[in-house]
Amino acid sequence: MALALKTAGFAVTGYDVSAQSRAKIEAQGVPTTDDMAQALTGAQVIVSSLPNSEIVRTAFYGENGVLAHAGGCPGAVLLEMSSIDPETMTDLALACRDKGLVPLDVPVSGGPAEALAGTLVLLVGGAEADIARAAPVLDVLGGSRHFTGDVGTAKVVKLVNNVMTMGNVLVAAEAFAMGTRAGVDPDRLYDVLSQSGGRSHHFTKRFPKALRQDFDPGFKMFLGEKDVALAVDVARSLGQPMPVASLVREMYQMAMALGYRDKDIVALLDMFQRMGEPQNALSGEG
Repeated sequence: MALALKTAGFAVTGYDVSAQSRAKIEAQGVPTTDDMAQALTGAQVIVSSLPNSEIVRTAFYGENGVLAHAGGCPGAVLLEMSSIDPETMTDLALACRDKGLVPLDVPVSGGPAEALAGTLVLLVGGAEADIARAAPVLDVLGGSRHFTGDVGTAKVVKLVNNVMTMGNVLVAAEAFAMGTRAGVDPDRLYDVLSQSGGRSHHFTKRFPKALRQDFDPGFKMFLGEKDVALAVDVARSLGQPMPVASLVREMYQMAMALGYRDKDIVALLDMFQRMGEPQNALSGEG
């Protein structure tokens, strides 16, 4: 996302606690800093995209967090794009307003390739006037934008989307492994299924890589498990049963335990295929 904004002509400064991450994006021409105050000074828009709710809270509420230095960018719009629980988002929005920031809830659907191409699907919660202010940045990052309601609702929609995604990939991997174990050529099986009723966006997007044994992550297994677990927690707080999602979460947890933690979610296919081998070749190495 930083590179897409830089390419579009925005003045971008990257901040990350990881020196490795800063070096990687600097090599692509995006300036970075390890000084939060410097990163925020004069900023009109703050974009945050972080792995989980705990890290979001640390990044914003910490001694050297965003809120501690919000005075350097009064009135800046915050685009909070992480996949986190809605309560963390609504609490953060209140804290941001207290510090003079304008919060928007903007999780995304899509991965690194879509981010670079500016074709992410943006789920946006917040006041329409605030969304209009952020439109120049949103238009660079997203190929489509969907209004969900107040701040917090976009995080809910994102969790619903990811439960459906993780469940879909899990079932597709299990079924596909049965087909190949029964002797159908994997490429022929994919060709047929990609035109049949069982196909899905993630099947046609991810399974060609899986057939090449390419499990480099577009979306890592542990992030998939995290999102499903978040959704189950939200459901429990509402008294809403999610028995299937609970099983999906356990299967992703099992994949992580077997060594697939940092692989793409489609590595579930490899897991199921190895489960079906006569001597059960699972050894903990993904």
